Amino acid sequence: MFTQNPFSELTAVIPVYAMQAYVVVMALLVVGGTVLDMVHKKSSKYFFENAKEAKRGATRTVSGGEKISIALKTITGEFLTSSEFSNTRRRKSHLLTMYGFILFVATTTIMIFAYPTSEAPTPAIWPVLWHVGALMLCFGGYWFWFFIRVDVNAEGYPWYRLIRADLFVVSMLAMVTFALIWSALQTARLKVLSDLFFIFFIVAATVLFGTVLWSKFAHMFFKPAAAYQKRITKADGSRENLPDLPELTDPAVQERYPDIPEYMGDNPPSMGLGIKREPANHY
Repeated sequence: MFTQNPFSELTAVIPVYAMQAYVVVMALLVVGGTVLDMVHKKSSKYFFENAKEAKRGATRTVSGGEKISIALKTITGEFLTSSEFSNTRRRKSHLLTMYGFILFVATTTIMIFAYPTSEAPTPAIWPVLWHVGALMLCFGGYWFWFFIRVDVNAEGYPWYRLIRADLFVVSMLAMVTFALIWSALQTARLKVLSDLFFIFFIVAATVLFGTVLWSKFAHMFFKPAAAYQKRITKADGSRENLPDLPELTDPAVQERYPDIPEYMGDNPPSMGLGIKREPANHY
């Protein structure tokens, strides 16, 4: 199971070009959904307007070399190690989920495009990493869902209570769970059940990548930019000169940016502007 490319078996019923086209379409849906998210919810407008306001209060100019250094620190800090999470369990869960997702998606793409058929034997490392990535994602994701979610710990809501903000994590967990079951059934040569769980896998993947506009998927693209801007405002001195900022739920802010509170949820992240809090149900 762990050394077998599950996608090579599909070429008997699904053409290689169809599998490859599906991956491309999913990638385009993520890009398109993220762009629409920026336009519809005006989150990018809110971010850039406040960045421009902060720049006016700068007390020094940040050099190009210093900006590169800050970008590297942001990548190694907020992105690669998720140092912004003060809760150790939350941080470990997030890292397992993030790296599991990256491994799973990357190896899926590699196996479908580079080794799509059994005629081109797949090096064992790729299916192994595919299964490891799926298991990491499952472990980190279910750990978060059942034991770390803010609603469960702080407000006592049951694990089965779902809101729109949960669409991302639920569809992601469904995708890798069905993928692992499909792979196991395929190895066991249980064709009917294998085909059924492959359909479940594809449906969950389509929901995950096709609902970026309505889920928290786009958050992962805004997060590094916000963390970088936060470090820049600290380096150029504008952070110390910023006025007290209102909560994003403030009526005046809602009137100016009507879709921001909906995107941010009940516990909005800082957007790099000095509001330090961890959002609920976020990755």
